[in-house]
Amino acid sequence: MRTVTRAEVGTAELGLPPRVAEALGELVSSAKEGLLALSVGVGLGVLCELMEEEVEGVVGPKGRHDPGRVAVRHGHDAGEVTLGGRRVRVEKPRVRSADGRREVRLETYEHFAGRDPLSRLMVEQMLAGVSTRRVARTREPVGSSVDAQARSVSRSSVSRAFVERTQAELEGLMSRRLDDVRLAVVMLDGVELKAHTNVVALGITTQGVKMPLGLWEGSTENAALATSLLSDLVHRGLDPEQGILFVIDGSKALRKAVRDVFGAQAPVQRCQRHKERNVLEHLPERDRALVKRRLRQAWARDDHRAALADLAQLARELDRSHPGAAGSLREGMEETLTLVRLGIRGNLRRTLESTNPCESMIECVRRTSRNVKHWQNGQMALRWTAAGMLEAEKQFRRIIGHADLATLVIAIERQRTQATTPTRQEAATLAAR
Repeated sequence: MRTVTRAEVGTAELGLPPRVAEALGELVSSAKEGLLALSVGVGLGVLCELMEEEVEGVVGPKGRHDPGRVAVRHGHDAGEVTLGGRRVRVEKPRVRSADGRREVRLETYEHFAGRDPLSRLMVEQMLAGVSTRRVARTREPVGSSVDAQARSVSRSSVSRAFVERTQAELEGLMSRRLDDVRLAVVMLDGVELKAHTNVVALGITTQGVKMPLGLWEGSTENAALATSLLSDLVHRGLDPEQGILFVIDGSKALRKAVRDVFGAQAPVQRCQRHKERNVLEHLPERDRALVKRRLRQAWARDDHRAALADLAQLARELDRSHPGAAGSLREGMEETLTLVRLGIRGNLRRTLESTNPCESMIECVRRTSRNVKHWQNGQMALRWTAAGMLEAEKQFRRIIGHADLATLVIAIERQRTQATTPTRQEAATLAAR
């Protein structure tokens, strides 16, 4: 006499069909491992049913002769689907055309067999700081029977998936078209990853939306590197005739690149925080607080001439005691007041007087790549930088003061018009010739 299990008693009391009762009986062991393991078992069963249903829709009911059928059943084969960050084996039905020449693809299987969700999950985990050797430990508990046959969880598999995914993201970022993008601001800065330096560009549209524009890799932050990046932006559709404000950290190389690609009339705002830091580094500790206060007081003025006069006066006072600080202050001094000269006030000026928005994106790059111990080559540095930039883009919000960006664009356009329109004296000289 056979002993009846509790599961069989429960399914019999519910009056379920034998096939359903048998399926639930097989899931009892999964239920003991938790609700998620039970759900996974049910989900895999449902997937098999969906594939069989699709086969029936293509081939027709089993056991019925149909002379007009276009496909026939062709047994089953081993397949794999993506589940919880791993590849799990399933038995998939095969269908061939009636003439036997080609395999008929099943849409249900193609959908669940795609590797994209797997690679996306791996990238997110690694950008969150999970190392390749620990990725397998972060997988959801889907049951011992599923784990026993899972694949793509080894360190090498995770690494390959990450490289493939980040390479695709890098190519996508570097191929973004900019024809229909109206930018008001472009910020340029460099990020160092061991022996590799990447110059990155962040754009701000006229609606205040931040967007990564691109990056370029080299050994140092030089003019050729920055020129290559800006030239690539123009090649991808950025109109060099647009009225764009460039915000840079004070690097002479970046300034030269802007002038070479966008012309001498392109307005440039030097980052005041970088300038302040550079000046203070030439001073003893006892003098830094006073000079810092005077710098910020001058930059806070709304009158361009008065602000420039205050900075020039401070530079003269520093000439004798600290000539290094005076020279640092004079270098690009007028460009620290570009926003004041353009008449920009309030929140927008506070946002754009430094490269802080771009620095925030770079900080995300550093944070996501903090676990990398060995930088193999420049391509690896590009992939990680692009991945960090796109990760930062998910958190972007419109800049503070975005409502005044239209005023900024109009001011830049007016300045360009004035610079290209000859004065009366110049017009008279040209006429005399």
